[in-house]
Amino acid sequence: MESLARGGTRWKRFAVVMVPSVAATAAIGVAIAQGALAASFSVSGQQFKVTAKTLDGDGFVQYGALDKGKNGQHPVAVVGMNSAEITNLCQSVVVPVPVFGDVTMQLKAGGGKDKVLAKKLYIDADDLQTNATFTNVDIGVSVDDTGAGGKTPGPAKPGEGGRGAYLPGSFAQQADKVHFEDVKQRAWATTAGTFKLSGLHMNVSRGKNECY
Repeated sequence: MESLARGGTRWKRFAVVMVPSVAATAAIGVAIAQGALAASFSVSGQQFKVTAKTLDGDGFVQYGALDKGKNGQHPVAVVGMNSAEITNLCQSVVVPVPVFGDVTMQLKAGGGKDKVLAKKLYIDADDLQTNATFTNVDIGVSVDDTGAGGKTPGPAKPGEGGRGAYLPGSFAQQADKVHFEDVKQRAWATTAGTFKLSGLHMNVSRGKNECY
């Protein structure tokens, strides 16, 4: 298949690539129920939305996992990168406040000449829309074989930005580089070794004022 060939590979909707990993979380759920795995990170009961004009990453890995929260377990596609540069980043979360109503916390950065910079970045998302270009992509590798030689960060580990339980030997994909354009994402968690937010502006407003 052409999509498995090495080199630059392009998809109109990256969500299509996420499907196999998210579907694989059914097996992870069984393993957790049987006590074979333990979710190591408790997420909040609220998702947040993120947009970006561009994201350029070195050392890309993606695999399926389950995030554990007070409201149950959430299947996610975890995206990891050794490093990333992001332009026009927007992140928003709506918090329902009793009596007062909805309050939106919105953060923006990287809108000027300086980009948002991140290292050892992991994103737990259940919905992602973007135009994507991958360089030297491997699709269908075992999650245990990612991260060899530092090519990618590999699966997140407890104490190193990890939170979701993944099934050993399950589906994963990796690439030397990735370029995303016009990113729209809904996520449960984001962690990074370092996160430099140039031109940071945080705003709190009444009502629903999300990034998209």
